[in-house]
Amino acid sequence: MTIFDASRPGRRGVELPAAKTSTPAGLAEGELRRDLAWPELSEPEVIRHFVGLSRKNHAIDVGFYPLGSCTMKYNPKINEEMARLPGFAALHPLQPEETVQGALQLMWELQRDLAEITGMDRVSLQPAAGAQGEQTGVLMIKAYHRARQDLERTEVLIPDAAHGTNPATASLAGFDVVEVASDKRGGVDLEALKAKLGPKTAAVMLTNPSTLGLFEDNIVEIARLTHEAGGLLYYDGANLNAILGKCRPGDTGFDVVHVNLHKTFSTPHGGGGPGSGPVGVKEHLAPFLPGPTVGQDESGFHLVVGGPQSIGRMRSFYGNFGMHLRAYTYIRALGKDGLTTVAEDAVLNANYLLHLLKDRLTVPYERLAKHEFVVSLPKAIKEQTGVRTLDVAKRLLDFGVHSPTVYFPLIVDEAMMIEPTETESKETLEAFAAIVGTVLDEAVRDPEMVKTAPHTTPVRRLDEARAARQPDLRYRPQ
Repeated sequence: MTIFDASRPGRRGVELPAAKTSTPAGLAEGELRRDLAWPELSEPEVIRHFVGLSRKNHAIDVGFYPLGSCTMKYNPKINEEMARLPGFAALHPLQPEETVQGALQLMWELQRDLAEITGMDRVSLQPAAGAQGEQTGVLMIKAYHRARQDLERTEVLIPDAAHGTNPATASLAGFDVVEVASDKRGGVDLEALKAKLGPKTAAVMLTNPSTLGLFEDNIVEIARLTHEAGGLLYYDGANLNAILGKCRPGDTGFDVVHVNLHKTFSTPHGGGGPGSGPVGVKEHLAPFLPGPTVGQDESGFHLVVGGPQSIGRMRSFYGNFGMHLRAYTYIRALGKDGLTTVAEDAVLNANYLLHLLKDRLTVPYERLAKHEFVVSLPKAIKEQTGVRTLDVAKRLLDFGVHSPTVYFPLIVDEAMMIEPTETESKETLEAFAAIVGTVLDEAVRDPEMVKTAPHTTPVRRLDEARAARQPDLRYRPQ
């Protein structure tokens, strides 16, 4: 039953005072709506409705969420407490600088922290999401080549295992996307890269570790080849979680990096935002940073607009301050040693879970994983029962855990990308491995049970293609 179906005329949970004027100034009588057809319920009914809806959702606060590449790690509640402090929560972005010195100092320190963590020289907090951070970085690369009158550089090279946002971002910025094949170990094929580097190369976009959860052993050589060809090296920071305190992208040759605060630094994830995707650059790209950034002089902290070569604002104001505050709290709470432990535990958890699953699922690359790993459904199960990876993912929902990412990367058949994150316990990982085993046994013993899953969720199996192409976004009463 929807909240509209439960409505009964005359029920109220609140009484609003009568308007002092019959018609707002400047609004004609015929333009004023008298009846908005709001549902009429008591306060307990409204509360129960929305609490009931919340209990139908899966979330990291509810259960295990091994969604590969998304890093659905637990968000410490201390971050939320700090973001709700009145001195921060009640700020307005148009306040005079002298009244928000504390907020500006926090942003200035976060810029420095992220620069240190990534090995970059300068950072802008302005991008509103990881994808916009990508766009910012690629637009700066474009501006860099234009400033040098190197106008023939129209191609961006991207591995075939890359995140889908990488080619989308490069294309949106006006570049031609050139795919680079992976080698047998899951890394960039150096010979394929050499064959495609040239005078048209503007940049190479990489994620390291890759979406396969594998560290790129040849990264220093890739950087050398890219720079010798006159291109720049872009770092997709989606998997920074795996190398915190261990390896800085800037030290391995990257020129620009974006950071997903929701993935690495525990700000809230999903739901359409607000996100945050700060971008860091080496000094030769600093003139192209979007403004404003935060600077400091003898009189205090100030917003610094971009210079004449800046690519300009990427969004209003200076970014999502609440997300900056949460990430700052996380970094300050953990410190250098704590951030290093994050990477160590993320890698330990991934490899332990891989060990638990490797005898039941196919492992395409027999290498040490980093924060995540990719496996696939055994061919024998698919061929003998017709059960596919999607079916297994749906059945997992009946056991109270979220499914992994499926069918990505595209270079692995029937792929499952699993990321346990550093915040899960050994017992949780073991329980998940046992559930996967149960589902695989069901696939052989009772394939229809798996093919028709989920059975216990509020919403059963959907027509996913139709849901994506023809979403029903509003309630329509009968």
